[in-house]
Amino acid sequence: MGKGKVSNSSHNESNDNETKLVLNIYDLTPMNNYSYWIGFGIFHSGVEVHGKEYGFGAHDFSISGVFEVEPKCCPGFSYRCSISLGRINMSSSDFRAFIENLASDYHGNTYHLISKNCNHFSDDIVYKLTGKHIPRWVNRLARLGSLFSCLLPESLQATRVKKVPEYHQIEGNENLSTTTPSEIDETEQENPLLSPKDGSVDINFVKAAPSDCKAEMP
Repeated sequence: MGKGKVSNSSHNESNDNETKLVLNIYDLTPMNNYSYWIGFGIFHSGVEVHGKEYGFGAHDFSISGVFEVEPKCCPGFSYRCSISLGRINMSSSDFRAFIENLASDYHGNTYHLISKNCNHFSDDIVYKLTGKHIPRWVNRLARLGSLFSCLLPESLQATRVKKVPEYHQIEGNENLSTTTPSEIDETEQENPLLSPKDGSVDINFVKAAPSDCKAEMP
């Protein structure tokens, strides 16, 4: 699928397909309160489109690691700020096809802190929709390379989704999933990443488009 059409907000005509594109940024560690002001930090990010936020996290399965949450409410992280990236002209159904197609390239077991993390995913969405990249400071850690990977606490080595995707049909759509708890050992339970502190936040996984459907998409 090609880029979404960037909207010119100067016109006054109503357009149901037009939606804002927002990058929501979260802190992975309290250290960011100090390092953020010198242009460095460890961040998670998600892209808000059509009233939902999309992110990418790790799990141990060769299926989609792309998930959907309420904007600015990604569990396990501390929300920091949002960056408006303008508006695009793309219907919710077209965007759903787009994100399902993209999810086939982002399986949970392919997550890597340096080479394929949540910020790479956010950048991929934004670039494909607008032709622009997210701010460089959001993913600066990855560009600094493996040196910092070995210095990070193990709990920050992966944005691990502690839910196993179980896809179900929801209101006639098969693109979302409900989530069921996976079997987690005691060590993993100490890792708060993407592990809701209560049951009030839902993580819905995006089911990847089948490979044959992906090949047919424009």
